[in-house]
Amino acid sequence: MLNKSILPRLSALLLIGILNGSALADTAADKTVTLVEEAAREALLRLADGNGLVEPRFEVAAVRTGRPPAVCAQGVAVAPLDTRQLARMRFVATCPGAQGWRYEYVVRAKVSARVAVAANDTPAGKIFSPDDVLLERHDISGVPDAISDLTVLDGMAARRSVRGGDILRQNMLLAPMLVKRGDAVRIVARREQVEVSMVGEALDPGARGAVLRVKNANGNVIRARVTGAGTVEPADGPSSIQSSN
Repeated sequence: MLNKSILPRLSALLLIGILNGSALADTAADKTVTLVEEAAREALLRLADGNGLVEPRFEVAAVRTGRPPAVCAQGVAVAPLDTRQLARMRFVATCPGAQGWRYEYVVRAKVSARVAVAANDTPAGKIFSPDDVLLERHDISGVPDAISDLTVLDGMAARRSVRGGDILRQNMLLAPMLVKRGDAVRIVARREQVEVSMVGEALDPGARGAVLRVKNANGNVIRARVTGAGTVEPADGPSSIQSSN
């Protein structure tokens, strides 16, 4: 017959065991959350580097979508599932082995960086000048195509009217047509210290960097790249300035 005096001690030991197991589970859950948030920061850093963001800062918070994970003796691996929506990034944490587990987490991320902002009202079609743009820190969590590299704006025009203070985005930019069909253009070919130029006629319209057909003064049609307003260069090298197509 079980000694009744032992029961309180057994109950206390059992309670301690339950509390210790709960504490271990909480610790395992906290560690897994930390690993998931670290993986989210790494993914955001790669995204920021790819977009050329200046001085990016991140805030992340992982949320479990199931019960707390158990202790994993072999080490937890974390991988991204979907990082397209910063407000709802998805990651999976996996514990390998026969007794392993797999849990999904939602990570809510907030990203800020120094990005291009309209310094003043800019009408549609106006080419941005340095005076039209500021670099300011803003929350861009919902602005995936924000611009930090101001060289992206070189020679670009506003696709639509922009108000002062608006964050500039890639879809707001328009490469203006610097050459129209039928325009007289100057064909400039350079090689080392030698420059040769010739007049021609554009047979196609084009923005900066576009390759179009140009008829030179000899009547030959060449492929030329737009370098500025009314100016092109041979797309196939300096020798093509007098070649026929």
